[in-house]
Amino acid sequence: MPRRRPDAFPLAPILALWVALWVALAAPLAAEEAPADPPVVEHRIEARIDPVAGTIQVTDRLTLPPGRDDWDLILHRELSPRLIAGKGTLESQERDAHLERFRLRLADPAERTVTLAYGGTIRHGLAAESDGMGRERQTSTGTIGPDGVFLDGASAWYPLVPGSLQRFELEVSLPDGWSAVSQGAGPGPSPGESGPNPSTWSETQPQDDIYLIAAPFTLYREQADGIEAQVWLRRPDPQLAKGYMAATQDYLDLYARLIGPYPYAKFALVENFWESGYGMPSFTLLGPQVIRLPFIVQTSYPHEILHNWWGNGVYVDYARGNWSEGLTAYLADHLMKERQGQGAAYRRDSLSAYMDYVSAGKDFPLVAFKGRHGDASQAVGYGKSAMLFHMLRRQIGDDAFRQGLQRFYRDNRFRHTSYDDLRLAFESASGADLKPFFDAWTTRTGAPRLDLSDVRLEPQRTGFRVTGRLEQTQKGAPFPLLVPVVIHQEQGAPLELRVELTGRRADFQTDLTSAPIRLAVDPAFDTFRELAPGESPVALSGLFGSERGLMVLPAGADPDLLAGYRSLAEAWQTGHPGWSIALDRDTRKLPAGRPIWLLGWENSHLPEFTAGSRGFALDLAARHATVAGEKIDQKGASLVLTRELAGRPLGWVAAGDPAALPGLARKLPHYGKYGYLVFQGTAPDNRLKGQWLPGDSDLVHWFGDARPDLPLPPEPALANP
Repeated sequence: MPRRRPDAFPLAPILALWVALWVALAAPLAAEEAPADPPVVEHRIEARIDPVAGTIQVTDRLTLPPGRDDWDLILHRELSPRLIAGKGTLESQERDAHLERFRLRLADPAERTVTLAYGGTIRHGLAAESDGMGRERQTSTGTIGPDGVFLDGASAWYPLVPGSLQRFELEVSLPDGWSAVSQGAGPGPSPGESGPNPSTWSETQPQDDIYLIAAPFTLYREQADGIEAQVWLRRPDPQLAKGYMAATQDYLDLYARLIGPYPYAKFALVENFWESGYGMPSFTLLGPQVIRLPFIVQTSYPHEILHNWWGNGVYVDYARGNWSEGLTAYLADHLMKERQGQGAAYRRDSLSAYMDYVSAGKDFPLVAFKGRHGDASQAVGYGKSAMLFHMLRRQIGDDAFRQGLQRFYRDNRFRHTSYDDLRLAFESASGADLKPFFDAWTTRTGAPRLDLSDVRLEPQRTGFRVTGRLEQTQKGAPFPLLVPVVIHQEQGAPLELRVELTGRRADFQTDLTSAPIRLAVDPAFDTFRELAPGESPVALSGLFGSERGLMVLPAGADPDLLAGYRSLAEAWQTGHPGWSIALDRDTRKLPAGRPIWLLGWENSHLPEFTAGSRGFALDLAARHATVAGEKIDQKGASLVLTRELAGRPLGWVAAGDPAALPGLARKLPHYGKYGYLVFQGTAPDNRLKGQWLPGDSDLVHWFGDARPDLPLPPEPALANP
């Protein structure tokens, strides 16, 4: 099924059409029956592109699989194909949106090669898709223009056989100074001094799409261990390219050792002409601002590279759930944090996002996840899925987990797979029956809620005995859980118990040689569950994830500031009708029971927001703030603070310059895990961010009055440099 992989951007509507098409094709199969390997169509494509005119002219020599004499082909409706070689007929059947379906009938089924010629204009502009609370993303169904060329299966720029995979050879002629990028091996020999520039690409492994990207690029390339690192930039920048090529080689080596050989001839960073975050086979298409952010090389970039194993090396059977995003998040985003000693914080943020963004009406099982289309779907399809793999790793051990990854990759390269195929690989590696585990965590909604009770300390002749009870208290049926319980002692290393809950509750006990100080249930957030009060401090996600709330504007603010705050509130209100907007003078008392945003230094409810606060202090007269020990002057600064009051999250946004507010409206929803932020200037640029410290919860039991700082045992990373 042709699809781009939008790690930072949601599916375009036409891609949803392709998802539906794939599901329809797979529907006759029994739920537990794996689909047969799709047919493979071979393409020999010669394309000539005129970016100014927006046109493409193509000849495509197709070799079709044996066994049939008629085929459905789908092309862009502007391309008008005709049969120029081979015996048969080509007839138009129907049109839908920008697509046209044709029926190709071969005169002789033994002669499976035909050549089509077609051409026309493909120019779909960028479309803004709302992601809620002021966020918009730009997507394109496909375009050829003077800014660049972006074509994939959703564009239907080549004849698509529904349900097929493709092998291809591609030669693209472009104006002087332009180059084309696709997956696989390329770009072929350097172009000549004048005339059309040919770019040649090929891929012999079966692909679920053929991509064609073109622009006036500068190419940088380096070979290492038989794989080429490439960087395609729209303006020359040797230092930027050098950094990305070095990172490419490091990550390719890391994942080849962890999983298996890299499946392509190259990996390329390609600069797009709009802000995007797409992962394609053997390259990633990132926006011009994104690639120049200093942290991207250590955060998003390994995620994009890893997708060449998961999603672009082993394909996803979307009809039975997209496992790829969760496994990629776990082995890229989580692994990078784990190597820095921050794995527990990453997992806590994932659990917090699930609680903040996923209400009962937005939850769904992992087998129903197709792709990201908002915070709720990301919290399930990325966050919950990543936690599934972490719990699996904790259950079977690191060695068996690594062996399972390698087995899954080795057995399923370039095949469509599901959670069932993952289960079989990990069962083979571990020798364990994992069906109950996978069934519970992939087919059910919800999360367990844990309760700790009956903790007792009994002196023994040679030490101490600790007993207690763990219970799942959620309304739904219990989940299979292996819950860590960590006990710190006065002497010696912390002791970790693993309490198995196969039902609603389980008792535990352990004997110690030294007196215990503290007992903590799942202190490193190794279990997918609801967070207990106190485990996760208030953050912006608690406000942005709420279905209903109130945004209070400062009536006494300067008219330009007030207008800016109102625009920010209206942007955040888009798509969230449960949020209302009011002036502070019309709201004598802040309503209880729902989240509230207060806007502006001038807001008359600000004293209520600051009363009894911890971690920050505001001087309302001087308009100065102290946040996490740092003094902030209002001049040129924009402040964002959160706190919890009477069991509900409150947020405050204040800008000294109304010109900073559009940027804040756009940027703040992307900082959901933070509790406080300081921005500078009108862009505005972030200069301080952080999370409030969590406190104790009912899942922690102290054995005395002392409350020392007790670090958790070190967490070895699954893979190291």
